[in-house]
Amino acid sequence: MKTRDRILQASLLLFNERGERNVTTNHLSAHLGISPGNLYYHFKNKSEIVYELFREYEALVDGYLAIPEEQPLTLNELMFYLESVISGLWAYRFLHRDLEFLLESDPRLRTEYRAFTERCLEAIARILDGLAAGGVMQRQDPALRDALALNAWLVITNWMAYLKTKGFDGKLEPLQERLQQVVYQVLTLQIPYLMPAYRADVEAIRQRFMPD
Repeated sequence: MKTRDRILQASLLLFNERGERNVTTNHLSAHLGISPGNLYYHFKNKSEIVYELFREYEALVDGYLAIPEEQPLTLNELMFYLESVISGLWAYRFLHRDLEFLLESDPRLRTEYRAFTERCLEAIARILDGLAAGGVMQRQDPALRDALALNAWLVITNWMAYLKTKGFDGKLEPLQERLQQVVYQVLTLQIPYLMPAYRADVEAIRQRFMPD
């Protein structure tokens, strides 16, 4: 593996475990067994590393949410999108755990994250339209659909911070299991708009992800 890729891999690991603010470039150099100068040859500062990790995360989520307009969607496809996005959120969890600080620290990241958010909101709106086209949900007017999309995005992207405020800061499986509860919350938002034939199926899925 190239040194640059090793730096990104180690940074993601340590940022996720300890939080970005608790990891310095010296920590990264020591973890990798390289000199600080070698690290700075590839990245001039820690913000550059964070930005590259964001670009990885952005590409991952954009790939998951590449959904054609008006494509009919099933409940199984909705679950695929939800679980894929949550998987990406877990893999790059430091971003949303420390998001406000990271965006304040890097104007370039702040600008690109705003554009990323807009693309994600548009994709969620397409999912809602697709579920309506597939007969899973009622079709909403654009204003209501966009409000539902925003609410789902806020739940997904702020859930890690919410868990942190609740004291759930386990390193691996316990926290990951808590993150899965996002599915329960997002499906709860959609219940009033489901077609009757799908309410029992959605309720069964919700029960699997119900918070303790």
